[in-house]
Amino acid sequence: MSVKIRLTRVGRHGDAIYRIVVADSRAARDGRYIEQIGFYNPSNGEESATINEEAAIKWLKNGATPSDSIRALFNRKGIMAKFAESKKEAK
Repeated sequence: MSVKIRLTRVGRHGDAIYRIVVADSRAARDGRYIEQIGFYNPSNGEESATINEEAAIKWLKNGATPSDSIRALFNRKGIMAKFAESKKEAK
C-alpha cells in the first residue's frame, strides 16, 4: 500500500478550500483518507495554511510520499527541512 500526503478539495464552486490529508494512493481525490493533518485556503495565501507539523513529520518518517503541491507547501513552511534534520539525527 502506497501512502501519499495530498490535497482534498472541499468548499463551494469557485471558492475552493483544501484539506491536507494522508491517504492511500489508490483512493479517490476526495475519497477516503487515513488522517487529516491540516488545511489550506489558497485565497488567503500559503502563509495561512495550518499544518500539524508533528503528524506530517511522523508520516514522512513512515514513508508517505508528498504530492508536488504539498512538497512545495512543506518547503515554504520549513517542514521538509525539519524532516531532513531529523533523518540526519537518526543516523
